Amino acid sequence: MTGKIRGISGPTVHVDLKGLKLFERVYVGRDMLTGEVVRLQEDGAVVQVYESTSGLGVGEPVKGAGMPLTVRLGPGIISGMFDGLQRPLERLRDVMGPFIISGREIYAIDYTAKWLFSPSKKIGDDIAPGEIIGFVQERQFKHFITARNTTSKKLSWIADGEITLGDSFARFEDGEEIMGCFEWPVRIPRPYRRKLPSSGALVTGQRSIDFLFPFARGGTAILPGGFGTGKTVLEQAIAKFADVDIVVYVGCGERGNEMAEMIEEFQTLKDPWSGKQLMERTILVVNTSNMPVAAREASIYTAVTMAEYYRDMGYHVLFLADSISRWAEALREISASLEEMPAEEGYPTYLASRLAGFLERAGVVETMSGAIGSLTMILSVSPPGGDFTEPVAQACLRTGGVFLMLDTSLAHRRHFPAINWFQSYSLYSKKTTLYYNDKVSPEWEKMQLRCREILQKEESLREIAEIIGIEGLQDADRLLMKVAGMVRTDFLSQNSFTEDAFSPPEKTFSIIKGILDFYDSELGKLKEKPSHVE
Repeated sequence: MTGKIRGISGPTVHVDLKGLKLFERVYVGRDMLTGEVVRLQEDGAVVQVYESTSGLGVGEPVKGAGMPLTVRLGPGIISGMFDGLQRPLERLRDVMGPFIISGREIYAIDYTAKWLFSPSKKIGDDIAPGEIIGFVQERQFKHFITARNTTSKKLSWIADGEITLGDSFARFEDGEEIMGCFEWPVRIPRPYRRKLPSSGALVTGQRSIDFLFPFARGGTAILPGGFGTGKTVLEQAIAKFADVDIVVYVGCGERGNEMAEMIEEFQTLKDPWSGKQLMERTILVVNTSNMPVAAREASIYTAVTMAEYYRDMGYHVLFLADSISRWAEALREISASLEEMPAEEGYPTYLASRLAGFLERAGVVETMSGAIGSLTMILSVSPPGGDFTEPVAQACLRTGGVFLMLDTSLAHRRHFPAINWFQSYSLYSKKTTLYYNDKVSPEWEKMQLRCREILQKEESLREIAEIIGIEGLQDADRLLMKVAGMVRTDFLSQNSFTEDAFSPPEKTFSIIKGILDFYDSELGKLKEKPSHVE
């Protein structure tokens, strides 16, 4: 099914090809640029091209692929670095050099690499849909191979030993084959048996988060903050030290030098949980600010589909996007080129529903094979001018479980992470407190409440001290302000470039207990001190 280009407006191309479906993948021009159908018309379709349309001309051929935009899922993804269309950047560099040439397609997975397959089923076994038939070892993980049949079938043959991804791993009696890799549409969530409530704490190693605003496995969190408040540094710190099996990090419209610095650091740092290289459990999706803006909109879907794939194996996966605001800007640019009716600040009217649908892909699930896996999402938001009433931040607020407001004034005082402890909140506090009470100390909740109380009292005392001076306060109030200062500087502040970058829960509890024990001791001395009446 082929046609021709009728008109070009930036990344938006009008074609005369009929019979296409919405969101179908299309190859545009003589260079076979990748595009996606975004609107159907009586006499053709409108295609959004995910690569630079520079040099593209009217009348060039267009061909429908017969399927939507997909990613390849299989062994060999972990520790990989891809662009927004899942092209492997390291292999692209070897072939093309430092700049991507439009129209060049390289498979994300190496089909010639050999894997040692260990079967868990035998000939004659009945295989239910989604059932595991064996595994290959991928880095430190067992990469489970699952059946994709829709009804129960019997195995007539199964491989054992070394095999490539281009070969069949098993075969049913009706001739259907089970391959080691397959393609999946990025905009369709991966299937599961049922969704479960978010449960258990996700330890990040950041004291202000784990103690005051905890994350839950399968939950969602947003990190809004103005320019220079440390969103990227905080997300990278969480990616380095979070207690998860696999990390999927999306640099969505990020500056190239920041991504290069992060990649170099990930390749040298050791994982505090396993002692191995951090990159061995990380997948990077990179769409820097100089890459085609249309591919930025697709990049988060490419990344979350890979994250869901490993969640389906029963692993705990952490998904981080930096930043979702630049994704929304790409959505706005695409919407404008399609001449859609704009809503607030020029964003499309479907911004909130599109974001909500994306965040719904997070959660704890019972997979098709019966395992329990989780996908936790953390999204940073870059509101222009630090305005938290702008549409992207408000759309995220409606669906996010944790809100960490990054304060510009704290950042200017070199307080990292610059989390405002009065404006931030976590909806998972009750669930995670039970976890920390059980795993760390039964006093965890008590210490947490006392810490919040001290910080709140200090805020009200600060206003009085500004009027009458700190010398005019009572001894107990001056002590409280001193202890609150210790909580802020010695506990909540954490330099991500020193050994203090990672604080396990036991260390977190030990530090806050030491500060509160000091407070109780000094308060006791004040009460014992005799009072003199003149």
